[in-house]
Amino acid sequence: MRIAIVKLSAMGDIVHGAIVLQFIKKHYPDAKIEWICEKAFAPVLEDNPDIDVIYTINLKEIKKQKDIGALFGLIKRLRSLGSYDYVIDMQGLIKSAVVSRLIGKNTSGFDRSSTRESIAALLYKNSFNIPYDTNTVDRNIDVVAHSLGFKVLHEEALNKKPFLFYHDDDFAFKSYLKEKNIVFVIGSTWESRNYPKELFAELADLLKINCLIVWGGEEEKSRAEWIEANSQYAKVLPKLDINALKALISKSDLVIGNDTGPTHMAWAMNVASIVIFGPTPTSRVHITDINKVVKSPSVVDPYRLNREDFSIKEIRPQEIFEIAKGLL
Repeated sequence: MRIAIVKLSAMGDIVHGAIVLQFIKKHYPDAKIEWICEKAFAPVLEDNPDIDVIYTINLKEIKKQKDIGALFGLIKRLRSLGSYDYVIDMQGLIKSAVVSRLIGKNTSGFDRSSTRESIAALLYKNSFNIPYDTNTVDRNIDVVAHSLGFKVLHEEALNKKPFLFYHDDDFAFKSYLKEKNIVFVIGSTWESRNYPKELFAELADLLKINCLIVWGGEEEKSRAEWIEANSQYAKVLPKLDINALKALISKSDLVIGNDTGPTHMAWAMNVASIVIFGPTPTSRVHITDINKVVKSPSVVDPYRLNREDFSIKEIRPQEIFEIAKGLL
């Protein structure tokens, strides 16, 4: 059996989707699983023994450059991938549905009422009603399970095997590690999803444990340096690639961060975590004995997220600290 999974982006979405691989292999151990994603996020999936091939595309760059030639080249490459028994779109967007249809006829995905871009459902041979406001991880599992004809119990999902992997390297963060280590994930795609740097510094001083700050762009680096300058327990790490980030998280005692991909990696690797939520719903994650959330007082409509909801500022560091004490 040859199965294609289409989940193009972003990092957090791919992390939440990759849980399905172990359940596919449980029911179809000889299946060949191939994943199509944006090139930037392929390292999230690398080294996973349940994936046979990762195909990368660069739709974002093609759109940015308005490169029609590159677009036609991509279409030709997708059509040349061969015959799949199943093509499953776990994203539910028009672009992911088009990619799915280009690579196979037996396509599956969410039905019109279960996704933000309902037109996508017209491109599937089979579509399933899995309400958009239900848990994100469960939605990923359900669309795959329905497509392939098996069932995953909620307890099975909670007791998952870790499913992010890394290859050994001479990691730049090694010299920063101490006996106990907490990773701070301070950035995200929206400013309103970012826990304030002043409160991260307060939190580090409450924890009194080696707090290692990861960052992406220069703005995040500047924020990280401010936290370091204002807390004796916070240290800014060198810039890490995705492989090193996975390795760091696997070696940490706790990850605390915003609702964003690197924070969710901890859940995927069965590492203790606290996700700080403001304008996004806590239904994005599975809450477990070691993976907790703290939510601001605002009410979130999952169908219409409010980017101007800065209520994350109202979460006090003491509240996060009390949760962290129970996990450490």
